[in-house]
Amino acid sequence: MKSKLLNDISELLENNIISQEVATNITAYYKSKEDSQPNRLFTVFGVLGATLVGLGIILIIAHNWDNLSRSIKTVFAFIPLVIAQLVSGYSIYKEKSQVWKESSGTFLFFAIGASIALVSQIYNIPGDLGSFLFTWIVLTLPLIYLLNSKAVSILIVVFASYYACELGYDFGYMNKTPWLYLVFVLATLPFYLKLLKTSPIANSTSVFNWLYTLSFTVVLGAFISSNWPVGFLMYAMLFGVFYNLGKLPVYENQQLRRNSFTVIGSLGAVVLLIILSFNIVWDEILVLASLAMNTQEMIIATVLFVLAFMILLYTKKKEKAESFNLFQYVFLIVAIIFFIGIANAIVATVLTNIILLVLGLSAIKIGADTFRFSVLNYGLLIVTSVIVCRFFDIDIGFEVKGLLFVAVGFGFFLTNYIMLKKKKELNR
Repeated sequence: MKSKLLNDISELLENNIISQEVATNITAYYKSKEDSQPNRLFTVFGVLGATLVGLGIILIIAHNWDNLSRSIKTVFAFIPLVIAQLVSGYSIYKEKSQVWKESSGTFLFFAIGASIALVSQIYNIPGDLGSFLFTWIVLTLPLIYLLNSKAVSILIVVFASYYACELGYDFGYMNKTPWLYLVFVLATLPFYLKLLKTSPIANSTSVFNWLYTLSFTVVLGAFISSNWPVGFLMYAMLFGVFYNLGKLPVYENQQLRRNSFTVIGSLGAVVLLIILSFNIVWDEILVLASLAMNTQEMIIATVLFVLAFMILLYTKKKEKAESFNLFQYVFLIVAIIFFIGIANAIVATVLTNIILLVLGLSAIKIGADTFRFSVLNYGLLIVTSVIVCRFFDIDIGFEVKGLLFVAVGFGFFLTNYIMLKKKKELNR
């Protein structure tokens, strides 16, 4: 038990705030709570140790691989898998601690991958990286629920993202749309939702929050085939889904560093709008974009739009007080601007710059009203980025540009100074 808590209890006893019986009950309660929680440090080192053991065995075998016969190679290929299965089975049967389950699950995850790779190499079984990753993920998916393992779930999402990138991007072996990625990620969602319900503010849950948002952001590009300009619309809708998810009660009441949906949704939308603020981008969209609704990209964009809109309606229904947050509606505005841009690139460019400025000013106002310096400076940064980007479009002298930069920097300093001074006055 933490020494600070014990000192506080002793102080309360000395001052007759609580009785000895109450102090004993409090101490017993926190002691039982502490004993019921797995040691996080042991869990981390257990997972790390299992990973190192698995990799070490692979390296030892690989060093002497060429000197072994095929039958001995086959035995060695299955030894790590058998050991990992026995340890995992023991953890389940004996109902061992979570440290055991996380460690054995991680070991078994890598043992399965190593066995698949070794057997394929020994018997010259043809294949490619995509099919190898697919088989590996399918065989290890049940471990999430058999061992109740967070580590395996994280590894599944990471390797599923790798699988999607391998299939979907140009550096992949056949540039296919990785639809099975969605199946793999959806298979991990029940485990994540359980974590979200039982321990929403735990560090492990925060890791999953960031993992899912980053994975979807990276992988979405793999679903873009021929109609790449619509990819801008797809990403705008995805960031709309993220930001509105972040406004759900389960996420909104958390610290910002834990709410990856709000962070990625907001930053992603701003970066996307900055890219679209250049007229040359809209010129390319005007020439190359196809509005056929039966294209893969347009179907995905429509599905994401419907999902974002439904989440927006749900969040607004749950809000007690009427409030307006422009960031929640960015996906709607970008959808309108995109269809305008198909017909007129100049109008779309102007509208994009206007909405960026309004977003920046909106963030500045929110930051000033709530005395949140991070939000205030975020709004100032958005406005500054618009001004800087326009330097590349407008032909003005370097002296004028220099003066504008000085003015922007002074504006940052002055705004923060005024708000800090006002905050100090209110705290008196």
